[in-house]
Amino acid sequence: MAKYPLSAEELARFAHLGREGSTLTVLRHARIAERMGLSATDHKVLELAGQAPGPLTAGRIAELTGLSTGAVTGVMDRLEKAGLARRVRDTADRRKVLIEVVPGALERHAPLFESAYTNMKAVLEEFSPEERKVLERFQSAVLDGLRGELPGNSSRP
Repeated sequence: MAKYPLSAEELARFAHLGREGSTLTVLRHARIAERMGLSATDHKVLELAGQAPGPLTAGRIAELTGLSTGAVTGVMDRLEKAGLARRVRDTADRRKVLIEVVPGALERHAPLFESAYTNMKAVLEEFSPEERKVLERFQSAVLDGLRGELPGNSSRP
C-alpha cells in the first residue's frame, strides 16, 4: 500500500479528533449503559458477546477485555440477572460453560442507539459514495490498529 507524507500538524489534528471522538463515545455509551441498568463494563461485555459469531467462554471474554475471570463471573451474574445473557453448556464439551446473549435482548435496547444511527446517516449522506469508501477504509484500519493493541484482540470475538 502506498504511503504519503503526513505533517506533524496534520497528525496532531487527527489525534485531537480521535481523542475527542473516543471521549464522547465513552460518555455516550456510559449513559446508554446506565439507561439499561448496567455498568459501562457490563454493557461492553454484552456488546462483545453480541458481536461474536457464537457463544463465548468466560475465558475468551477475559482475554478480549483484559478482565480477570473472576470479574467476568461478576459481569455474567449481572447480565443474567438483567435477563440479557445466559450461561449454557457447550454441546461438544459439557465441561465448558458458554455465555450467549439472550435472543432479542439487544433489540430491546435498540431505541437507545437510534439517534446515533440517525446522525451517522445524516453525516454520511454528505459524502459521495467514493468518499464513503475512503472513510470506511480509514475506520477499518484504525479499528485494526486498536485490536492489535489490546490483549487477545488480534481477531474479532
